[in-house]
Amino acid sequence: MNQDRLVPLMRHLALEAGDRIMQVYERPDFEVRSKGDASPVTEADEAADAVISAGLRSAFPDVPLITEEQGESHALSARSFLIVDPLDGTKEFVQRRGDFTVNIAYVQDGIPVSGVVYAPAQGRLFYTLPDGTSVEEAGPFDKTAPGPVRPIRVSRPDNAALMVVASKSHRDQATDDYISRYAVRDMKSAGSSLKFCLVATGEADLYPRLGRTMEWDTAAGDAVLRGAGGHVVRFDDHTPLAYGKPGWDNPFFIAYAPGTELRK
Repeated sequence: MNQDRLVPLMRHLALEAGDRIMQVYERPDFEVRSKGDASPVTEADEAADAVISAGLRSAFPDVPLITEEQGESHALSARSFLIVDPLDGTKEFVQRRGDFTVNIAYVQDGIPVSGVVYAPAQGRLFYTLPDGTSVEEAGPFDKTAPGPVRPIRVSRPDNAALMVVASKSHRDQATDDYISRYAVRDMKSAGSSLKFCLVATGEADLYPRLGRTMEWDTAAGDAVLRGAGGHVVRFDDHTPLAYGKPGWDNPFFIAYAPGTELRK
């Protein structure tokens, strides 16, 4: 994969999709439907998916593309592929909480090596550069030319006073019980893949997820976190989270800054 070509395209498509999403978000009302798994979907999800898919397929027609909104793509099997969640955090979108993101990633041999996470309502844009390192770009965002960027890096955690980030819509007792095993200085809630990015920027040290996710939910944020020096591991055995699994389901996982003393 030509990263010098891929990275600017992913950035451009994420911004374009963000514009489509915000056009719907800023309306006084919009339709919300339920998919087969009872999760919500809106025309914003579908419009963003159409923009991203068309752009990626035009530029990389031979690379498998998996997207949340295109069920037929879920039957694909590949070790290297593009993977998209055009609107991660639809519940946050519907409830107008702003914590939703556009996610595009490239997975190579089971590892997310490049990705972009764009939170249009918050004006935050994170992505990996062609060399694999991660940056946050300052807005306002020009689709044709990147603005000022700053390298992002995970924190040096203090295990006696950790900052933890957890899901806003999927927090449960099991998650709280697990977090209670740590010495926590403070905790914040966030929606969508923003949680990975908060660990990547050093705004949090630890993000445990004890709930169902799919690979398109995590690949872009995982890539950004890896590029900032962080890790994402399975909850059960602390081995790296791998991609290209049958059905695209993830196990429970933990995202963290190195130096965090993980608990079982």
